[in-house]
Amino acid sequence: MNAVKYIRVSTKDQNTARQTIKNTPDGNTVLEVVDKCSGTIPFNRRDNAPKVLKMAQKGDIDTLLVHSIDRLGRNTLDILQTIKEFTKLGVNVKSEKEGLETLLDGKENPIAKLMINIMATLSEFERERILERQAEGIQKAKERGVYKTNGGNRVPLTLQAFFNKEKNARCLKELKRGESLRRAAALSGVSLGTAQKVSKLANARGML
Repeated sequence: MNAVKYIRVSTKDQNTARQTIKNTPDGNTVLEVVDKCSGTIPFNRRDNAPKVLKMAQKGDIDTLLVHSIDRLGRNTLDILQTIKEFTKLGVNVKSEKEGLETLLDGKENPIAKLMINIMATLSEFERERILERQAEGIQKAKERGVYKTNGGNRVPLTLQAFFNKEKNARCLKELKRGESLRRAAALSGVSLGTAQKVSKLANARGML
């Protein structure tokens, strides 16, 4: 087995220890590839994930290990597209947490496919519920008159600091590529409102 262990964490300060390889079977070659980015960024647009795809295309690996299936994406479509691409290349995607394998004896595992659909859908639903609860909390704070739009004591960002923020920089990059506001927002993990602000400020400064 020639395998890659793909590790993704959301922030640069987040520990990857719980996703690292604990037991490597004798004789197996396992390479660790790490991305530190938002899960909302599609797999093939991350910094290091495309390298794994290239290895699969060259036939250098036959197994992709992940701690859990959500490391591949945060929405059903992205996860399934990524798995489908690896499956076509004959790469078995193995999720340690869920105990799933997408290929059995070289053939697509129908049970794993069904479970992945269900888990990805539930994950997306939970994320939407979290956003809803956050919005409800903000609304209640506004009604009580205790909500501050600038976060209380935070100093407003300068234009340079605004564009230096990782997600905003990614959003600007996608806009420069010709992506729509909604598409750029989704790819960079920012809200549509932030994408609109990025576009407005960038146009005003001649950056678009």
